[in-house]
Amino acid sequence: MTDNVPGTHWQDADGLHIDTRGLQPPDPFVAVIWHIEQPGQQGPVTVYLDRNPIYLFPELAERGWSYEYALNTADEVHLILRCET
Repeated sequence: MTDNVPGTHWQDADGLHIDTRGLQPPDPFVAVIWHIEQPGQQGPVTVYLDRNPIYLFPELAERGWSYEYALNTADEVHLILRCET
């Protein structure tokens, strides 16, 4: 159940998308971690953010996920996450 998970999400042909734009910390972090920890989630997961999530990166690595930037500007970041395990 995702009623209490911050942001919006949708499944598309290219994987899961999580939009956290407009949310205040720690909500983007909470949303991403919740989604990647769901059973069977392998990615790719595309995440839309307002800022560079520097505190998220070590948590992704600890959980066996990698990231790459699809967009990285001063006011918007798009990440593509993939499970490496």
